[in-house]
Amino acid sequence: MAAFSLMSFLLLLCYHLLSAPFPISLEASTPSPLQLEADALQQSGWWSGRNISQHCQWKTSIICDASGSIIDIFVDWALPAGSTLHNLNFSSLPNLVSLYIFNSTLDRNMLHGTIPSEMGNFTNLFWLSLSQNMLMGTIPSTLYRLPVLSVLDISGNRLSGVIPPEIGNITNLRTLSLGDNNLTGLFPLEIKSLYRLEQIYVQNNALMGLIPSSVFQLTNLKELNLASNSFSGSIPSEITRSLQFLNASCNMLTGSIPFNLFDLISYHYWLQIDLSHNSFNGPIPSMSMGSRELHGVTMNLSYNKLTGSIPVFLIHFQHIDLSYNSLDGPLSNQFLHHFGVDVVLGNENLCGNHSQLRSCASHNHTVHKLFKILLPSLILFILFVVCFTLYCSRKSKNTTHVTEVDSHGNVFSLWNYDGKIAYQDIIDATEDFDIKYCIGTGGFGSVYRATLPIGKVVALKKLHSSEAAKWETLTKSFQNEIEMLKEIRHKNILKLLGYCLHKRCMFLIYEYMESGSLFWVLSNDTEAEELKWNRRLNVINRVAQALSYLHHDCTMPILHRDVTTNNILLDSNLDAFLSDFGVARFLDVESSNHTVVRGTYGYIAPELAYTTVVTEKCDVYSFGVVALETIIGKHPRELLNNLWSKTTPNVAIKELLDIRLRSPLTQNGVAQRIVVALTLAFACLHPNPTARPTMQHVSRQLLVPRPGLEISFNEVLVEQILRQEIYQVHMTSE
Repeated sequence: MAAFSLMSFLLLLCYHLLSAPFPISLEASTPSPLQLEADALQQSGWWSGRNISQHCQWKTSIICDASGSIIDIFVDWALPAGSTLHNLNFSSLPNLVSLYIFNSTLDRNMLHGTIPSEMGNFTNLFWLSLSQNMLMGTIPSTLYRLPVLSVLDISGNRLSGVIPPEIGNITNLRTLSLGDNNLTGLFPLEIKSLYRLEQIYVQNNALMGLIPSSVFQLTNLKELNLASNSFSGSIPSEITRSLQFLNASCNMLTGSIPFNLFDLISYHYWLQIDLSHNSFNGPIPSMSMGSRELHGVTMNLSYNKLTGSIPVFLIHFQHIDLSYNSLDGPLSNQFLHHFGVDVVLGNENLCGNHSQLRSCASHNHTVHKLFKILLPSLILFILFVVCFTLYCSRKSKNTTHVTEVDSHGNVFSLWNYDGKIAYQDIIDATEDFDIKYCIGTGGFGSVYRATLPIGKVVALKKLHSSEAAKWETLTKSFQNEIEMLKEIRHKNILKLLGYCLHKRCMFLIYEYMESGSLFWVLSNDTEAEELKWNRRLNVINRVAQALSYLHHDCTMPILHRDVTTNNILLDSNLDAFLSDFGVARFLDVESSNHTVVRGTYGYIAPELAYTTVVTEKCDVYSFGVVALETIIGKHPRELLNNLWSKTTPNVAIKELLDIRLRSPLTQNGVAQRIVVALTLAFACLHPNPTARPTMQHVSRQLLVPRPGLEISFNEVLVEQILRQEIYQVHMTSE
């Protein structure tokens, strides 16, 4: 009986325990994965003062997928003192695809400590950039196990140790950036396994030994920077034809320069090679280029031990530096006029018609002998040359460079025009800048149309009086910037013809563009109909090439900072020219480029809302707006508000096209070109500047032939273009 009662009691107890509700719900106590992600942001302390619950709407620093899970993190602001990567709980971010933490200036708090080994658990990580911080220690081996990693950028830190052979396991890698660290040892042979590599940057380390020949044979490699290490040996003769940028300066390389390095000229319009400060010897390889233009080729071979004469074809390069070698022979006047004498200084056996070079006749005994033997013929030849020179001098009288400086320090300079043209001629031509000659007004000045006494029509950009009032302060800065602008030579950039510094006014003299600005053409129905699809696509191409030149082909990169349809001018053939570049930089010398944001509302990159550091990616964003505006026919304000968000408009791209033009389907190949242009434009508008392509990449991709569309053009959606499901143009092989 007692046993039965005990059994009854236990059964009743079990019943109550099972049926009674638990005081604490286990389900409610477990945070959701999305909550864990938000908690990780909160606990890091990097986003203090912001509403963490709204992190998916920040766009410029956090990007989420359709489910609300974090896939991209972008940080480029000052972090709390002592911040490390360990502040962020990466285990709570399982879907992370892109991580970018960049601090570039010394007055910011940078990330300290080491790179957490836990980062090797992010199997979805596609982009990892931790550049320009103060990270120390070795690179954790776990990073070399990331299966889909495409970009690894940990440059500009204090990382030490060797580059281990396990790096060959990241077979999806396209960009490897380890420069500006303290890495030592040999360059690993296993790099040959990374057959998708397009860029390798290991400059400014302490790497040594031979450069593996397999590096130069990676078939997709475009850019290789080995500068400022201790590499020795020679450059292999087998070099991939895809290579377009090579910097191996400041090493201990020896041997001759391989012919195949010069052979790259045959495959690329743009090519930059720097082998300076090494011990290369022997002659410069010679080759026949015919009449091919090589204005995109620059080469620095200075401070080596090169011998022999200077090949004739080098005259076609955009820039060449051969200084401080052992080259000999005569230099043509054409070479000296094109490059100047500085590029050959330090070659004692060179001669030419320049005060800093020996006279070829004075140090060449053979020339002396021939001179005596052929004296009669030479006299006749000299007389002919003198007469011809006098004739040419008379013919070129109207193409001189005129600079006038009066007693008050006023400067008027006009290149390639008659010497009689002066400041007063400009005043007379515009009737002292009468309003009837004004053809446009901008933030810094007004533009006037003027006819010079020789009949040439020019455009004058007169600075506003508030700026001209700073005349004495501006003079030096203005002239320095003018010297820079004079050197810019590109077929798609408006040519500067001269300038005036006068206490009454300051103005720039440009070529006159008959059709006005792209903005004006697009806003005028009659003119817009004349700017047909092929012409609009050509406008986009030309602007891309101009910006690529400014960013990548100038001796010092130039940022435009105000790329708009107002600053793109069209000539009588509706060919496009980029104008007004660089002007904002010297208009306010009392301000720093680092602290003053210039630009036009609607074209300014979104990152300038929280940082004042202007980079070339700001120009890239502005170009994206211009490209869309050219295709749509008006500023894409509404579309910009919805791009790269959960509310991306799921509409057909045909709905975006300018309705004033006929369907592109009626023209062969135009539909494909529009899709490519839109794809690149959307890539340029990415909220994360590091995810935007370079203008060099854009300009090249616009010229790549594309296959026909696999679906009807009328069925292509904006979302498909945004995700590059039609054509791959960004972060892919060219």
